[in-house]
Amino acid sequence: MSSRLIYGFHAVTAKLRHDPDAVKEIFVDAARHDARVRDLLAYAELQGVKVIAGDSRRLDGMVPGARHQGVIARVEGGRQVAHLDDVLETLDEPAFLLVLDGVTDPRNLGACLRVADAVGVHAVIAPRDRSAGLTDVALKAASGAAEAIPYVMVTNLARTLRELREHDIQVIGTSGEAQCDLYAAAWPPATAWVLGAEGEGMRRLTRENCDQLVRIPMHGTVDSLNVSVAAGVCLFEARRRRS
Repeated sequence: MSSRLIYGFHAVTAKLRHDPDAVKEIFVDAARHDARVRDLLAYAELQGVKVIAGDSRRLDGMVPGARHQGVIARVEGGRQVAHLDDVLETLDEPAFLLVLDGVTDPRNLGACLRVADAVGVHAVIAPRDRSAGLTDVALKAASGAAEAIPYVMVTNLARTLRELREHDIQVIGTSGEAQCDLYAAAWPPATAWVLGAEGEGMRRLTRENCDQLVRIPMHGTVDSLNVSVAAGVCLFEARRRRS
């Protein structure tokens, strides 16, 4: 069976929790001794997974150009979607999530995954029935981001949004008709950003389960942006405020 590399704390920890038998070995930066690494090593030991310490240069060479955070795992089997509970249980900071409603173009999905990874989103959530899925085209467009960020597919998106709100995660929808400007809006640290496909936007039930709606101010002749561009605008503003 072929193996592949995944990296980053959230991706590796979620894989350990949900599918430990697929994790064959974990490489960690020998210079890291913080609590996050200790917790990961303890869980790996509990699951009987081999851990190999190495210097950062070796890890950089394993996944060139990736933000691996000092942890890489070799896993076997195909790519599997993550489970939301697994992702939320691993967080040691306020949740930062991206929700995609109706993004059926695999290239757009891949581009959104790249944006999400770039800003440090903890997971990307999408409905099973209105999503491109992690096809080869989406994975190529993601340029490695799909291996680093958990991708959660849910049966009922509206119900999932309600569950996020029960976890005190504010659900923020984006809409060109929203009264509130993105840059004037206020939100808490824990957020889930919801974007719909260009043109159609979010579905009615998705919109109704948002805590607030914001719009990206447009100053030219176009009235909408590609979903991955819109994701970049919103998520980088959210990341700026989190910093």
